Amino acid sequence: MSTSEVRPDPAGETAPPWLTEREQRAWMGYRRMRTLLDLQLARDLNRDSGLSEPDYDVLSTLSEVADSRWRAGDLAQRLSWSTSRLTHHVNRMQARGLVAREACPDDGRGAVIFLTAVGWATLRAAAPWHVRSVREHFIDLLTEDQIDALAAIGQTVIAHLAEVTAI
Repeated sequence: MSTSEVRPDPAGETAPPWLTEREQRAWMGYRRMRTLLDLQLARDLNRDSGLSEPDYDVLSTLSEVADSRWRAGDLAQRLSWSTSRLTHHVNRMQARGLVAREACPDDGRGAVIFLTAVGWATLRAAAPWHVRSVREHFIDLLTEDQIDALAAIGQTVIAHLAEVTAI
């Protein structure tokens, strides 16, 4: 079967056309790049700061708001995590003194997660090293046009996914 033929799926509906060779190269290149880049950034982050990617995601997301405080449910949603995953991860980070939690004043069942002084210091120490890694292994390899194209691609895909899923 050629990559441009359409075949019926088991339910009798028409399947989408197979990827062209060009599309397949782009798709597989993206997948391989994402895997290798994520692994390299995670290795560098851990080597340089002792943080895992999820640690850095929580710390940097908490730092995005003026008072560094997020309702747990909102933080989980922002990170695209389940509330259970967030709870377990925050427990580990809290044991290391990076974050703290308190009861939500508006909802007795909810919690507010916030950065501690240690969390802030850890993030401030890690961020320059993380940016260096992102530059070395990604940004500085691209031309200005490639960066613009990547930004446009990201916006297109994110807008589409926002329409079809709850981000």
